[in-house]
Amino acid sequence: MSTPVEGVSSAAITGITNTIQKITPPTWGTQEEKAAGPGEIKDSPFGSLFGSLIQNVKDTDAEFTQAQYLLATGQLDNPVQLGIAGYKAELSVSLLIQLRDRALTAYNELRNMNI
Repeated sequence: MSTPVEGVSSAAITGITNTIQKITPPTWGTQEEKAAGPGEIKDSPFGSLFGSLIQNVKDTDAEFTQAQYLLATGQLDNPVQLGIAGYKAELSVSLLIQLRDRALTAYNELRNMNI
């Protein structure tokens, strides 16, 4: 998998994915919600948001890789499409990282709150 930004490897994206999967839902709610296992986190709006963001990163990276291949084989009609695809992939990774950081900051603030 190629990356549009120097310094961002597929291992970094995998690390982001693993970090997001470790976030647990809050403990309040009905008994059914409390009994839900970690595999059902994606059913929450928060989990589905991050799941869609991760899928967006994967899709834009695949689009960028495809554009690179088409340019290398001479099948790309407009070379600017490669730059656009790279920029979209870069933005999707940046958005995911920023939202992850904000979510972790909010979680830490809630955890450190005195009741």
